[in-house]
Amino acid sequence: MVVAGSIDNPILNGPYDAPALHFELGSNGPTGTVLEGRRPSESFIPVPAPRKGKNKSQQTIDFDVTGERREVNQLVNDIRYEVNLWRQRGYPGVTPISRKLLMHWANPDRENRVMFCQREAAETAIFLAEAAGRAQTRIDYRSRLEADNAIHNTGLPRVGLKMATGAGKTVVMAMLIAWQTINKVYSPRDARYSKRFLVVTPGITIRDRLRVILPNDGDNYYRQRDLVPHDLWGALNEAQIVITNYHSFLPRTAKEMQGVASNTRKILTAGKKVDPFVESPDQIVTRVLRDLGGRSGAGSKQGEVVVINDEAHHCYQDKPLDPDELDQLDQEAKDRNVDARRWFRGLQAVNKKVGIKNIYDLSATPYYLKGSGYNEGFIFPWVVSDFSLMDAIESGIVKVPRVPVDDDAASNLVTYLRLWDHVGQRLPKRRGKKAASDQEWVPPDTLEGALRSLYRSYAASFERWEQTLKPMGEPPPVMIVVCPNTVVSKLVYDWIAGSDVEVEGGETRARSGELALLSNVVGGSWFMRPRTVLVDSAQLESGEAMKADFKQAASHEIESFKSEILRRNPGADVENLTDEDLLREVMNTVGKKGKLGEDVRCVVSVSMLTEGWDANTVTHILGIRAFGSQLLCEQVVGRGLRRRSYAINDEGRFDPEYAEVYGVPFAFIPTDRPMPKPKTPQMAVEVRSLPERADLRITFPRLTGYRIELSPEPLAADFTTESRLHVDKTSFAGVTQMEGIVGEGSEHTLGDGGRARSQQVAYELAKQVVAKLRPGLDDVPIHTRFPQVVTIAKTWLDECVTYEPDCDAAMLLSIAEWRTKAAEKVLGSIIRIENANRLTMRPMLDRFDPVGTTDGVSFFTRKVVYETVKSPINRVTLDGIKGNSWEETVAILLERHPEVESYVKNDQLGFTIPYLHAGVQHDYVPDFIARLAARDAGDEIERYLIIEVSGTRKDQDLRAAKAETADERWCAAVNNHGGFGRWGFVEISNMAYAGSAVNEAIERLHMDDLQAAMTHAWSGD
Repeated sequence: MVVAGSIDNPILNGPYDAPALHFELGSNGPTGTVLEGRRPSESFIPVPAPRKGKNKSQQTIDFDVTGERREVNQLVNDIRYEVNLWRQRGYPGVTPISRKLLMHWANPDRENRVMFCQREAAETAIFLAEAAGRAQTRIDYRSRLEADNAIHNTGLPRVGLKMATGAGKTVVMAMLIAWQTINKVYSPRDARYSKRFLVVTPGITIRDRLRVILPNDGDNYYRQRDLVPHDLWGALNEAQIVITNYHSFLPRTAKEMQGVASNTRKILTAGKKVDPFVESPDQIVTRVLRDLGGRSGAGSKQGEVVVINDEAHHCYQDKPLDPDELDQLDQEAKDRNVDARRWFRGLQAVNKKVGIKNIYDLSATPYYLKGSGYNEGFIFPWVVSDFSLMDAIESGIVKVPRVPVDDDAASNLVTYLRLWDHVGQRLPKRRGKKAASDQEWVPPDTLEGALRSLYRSYAASFERWEQTLKPMGEPPPVMIVVCPNTVVSKLVYDWIAGSDVEVEGGETRARSGELALLSNVVGGSWFMRPRTVLVDSAQLESGEAMKADFKQAASHEIESFKSEILRRNPGADVENLTDEDLLREVMNTVGKKGKLGEDVRCVVSVSMLTEGWDANTVTHILGIRAFGSQLLCEQVVGRGLRRRSYAINDEGRFDPEYAEVYGVPFAFIPTDRPMPKPKTPQMAVEVRSLPERADLRITFPRLTGYRIELSPEPLAADFTTESRLHVDKTSFAGVTQMEGIVGEGSEHTLGDGGRARSQQVAYELAKQVVAKLRPGLDDVPIHTRFPQVVTIAKTWLDECVTYEPDCDAAMLLSIAEWRTKAAEKVLGSIIRIENANRLTMRPMLDRFDPVGTTDGVSFFTRKVVYETVKSPINRVTLDGIKGNSWEETVAILLERHPEVESYVKNDQLGFTIPYLHAGVQHDYVPDFIARLAARDAGDEIERYLIIEVSGTRKDQDLRAAKAETADERWCAAVNNHGGFGRWGFVEISNMAYAGSAVNEAIERLHMDDLQAAMTHAWSGD
């Protein structure tokens, strides 16, 4: 054995060789010890356990969800042992054709090598068909399979090949078809083989994707992957293949009866045991197999077909349940078992009509489901080969899924791991009056926290993509969000991507989504190439028409993609392209270069994304639904396991890739793996003023407060027990620790920690309350009410709000649901609103140091820095552990802007904007100050622009009222003074329009209308 110091790199083996090493799994997961040899096949999926909760040290490997413990799959291990010996001996007992194919696939000198997991699956099928019980093997395992198939499959000859998602099942299908077909062509009378194939899939996405197993397809795998020697190509071309989805086994109604009234149909079928207008099982089989030709019955071995079931966990024969057991199933479980039964009965009909030679079942999760009559998670007894998720991780074939293992929330559960437990009862089950309005929906705090936390990680991946892969034309990373129903998916989609909202006069405007990189609304208009798409894969997979409500929900993306087709193919007939075909094409081509879905960054799915969805660009997964089984967990995570790069490193292995997963609760196994050693801290650098840049110096007034003239009739409020609010963090996490079973961990945060000032919160709450008071007021300008509401909000914060330990007012700012609750409490407490005169502001200058300057700045920092040219300070410091790309973008913008004469990052300048309220003073520190160049020689007014980059703010620096305080108070007071030039303020919250924001702010400063310059702030939404 080899003892590993840490498990930073989970990849132990090369992808083209039999696994020679594996991680030891103790009672608490990986121990850090690497063992020699192959990992035994066992029925469990090892992933990290949460560190939170009681008795974590006593946890054992136990499928509490599925009722299945860590059990050895003895049949798989026995057959694996025999196949390994058979391989080492040179494949004795097989036909010359089979040996030629086996040696071709195993050739280590090939440029396009076949991965070991693919070879092993095909080898096992060939071993059972040609060598088991012969060729020096001890046991004829076919008899054991026949016994299990007699019990579970009414004698259907099924062989299960278990392969982790992303391990290349489609390649194995092509290998099996080549082996069967070429042997049949060279030995027509050999009953072991057939050149007629029925490939059944769970949906039309996989059906369409599997065209690569057709030898005459332009992109076929036989040539792409070099699966067949050139001299055998002629024989391969005789393969007859039908690819269908199991829905084709459903009986169809005769055309003459379509549209006939139900009463008329009852009259025509009265007294008949069988509806003559509905297909019989024989007719169904004839329709499904019509492209194979021949009408031989089951008695003729030449007429038999070989069936390949893709994602075969959807196909099994269930056992009847008693009424009590049936009542305990949810509708989804019932539907799954109905579909499995339909698929299985379709195969029975095929066997009865033409005969089935063999059925090869391929699946990553060949387990019985809940409601099948068997223990949920019980592996299909006919599984003979297993390359598990852990095998695939250790061989580098798939990404490593990382799930939350710890956070700073108060709950004993890991919040973003058990997401549904926190939000399931708080999400709408159906579209109600309120849920129908996008403007009224506020996501539960836990859900918003999960979305923002995962998005923060996604943004980092996106930035890396821009720097490394985008220049090479590679598609962007993708985040997928799996929702429980159409209502929730539409609300989440609108929140992420934007929506049309109603404004005064009954008109609508496009509202930007909350996650900038994923928003489909840019600059107030719908983006022509949607970044986020809404899909209902269940509807798309059936091949039937989508429901009207879903079409309405996806109307913008449908039109956008039609326009995109016309852009790529001028003259294309998009009118004859159905919406279903369009959305299916988009879904199927996410992450595919040159295809319709290549620019998609986020997929919001109604229910489960289908297994046929094979994008390899997925980096982040969020599950917003119940997961009642281990199978469902792995199926969802499987959508993000496909690798992006298959480049071999100098050690003959793949480099690790990771997928971040929230809301998908695996059956957990604790991990003992050592943490990586801390990295060497970054050396400090000096930030200082440069004497040679004295002409770029910036001066600014230092204010201690404002003198404000108010109406003698202020607003008032009555605080009662109904006004109270208790703030806790039971369902909210600010920091989440992510780990895979092995490999590097990561930390996801909403921000960088800290506490918010109550004055900040008061301003933010006042903004919301004033917005709600707008309807029905008199002609007095509403902004005059704002300071009074701030006073009321501050008093409310002091008297009515209580906090759990480790909680503070920052939660009222960072999470929309808490902010909305607080605003409603304040609004409810206001009992009287009276007229007031417009306020007048004057600055209160610091008596001892009224003017600040950029001269004399000197300090050391370990922050990431950006070297400057147009600043009097040599470097711009960037907040955050790895810097702040938004702040850097603004610095670059100011460096290059022709109207910016000088600028400075506001770090240790002493430039603050004070909040004065109820005798308590706080300071707000904006991000940048820019000094503008004069547009003509006669212009003697000095103009300055304060710039706030709101997207990069930290919790301790939350700015509760940026626009109101900086623009309407600080700038107004300084401009009214007249001795410091003219000042303006701009808040940038959408980096895609940072340049436009700065340009507009500069124009306002040059406007003659001072009132417009003082009161307008640009938000960038």
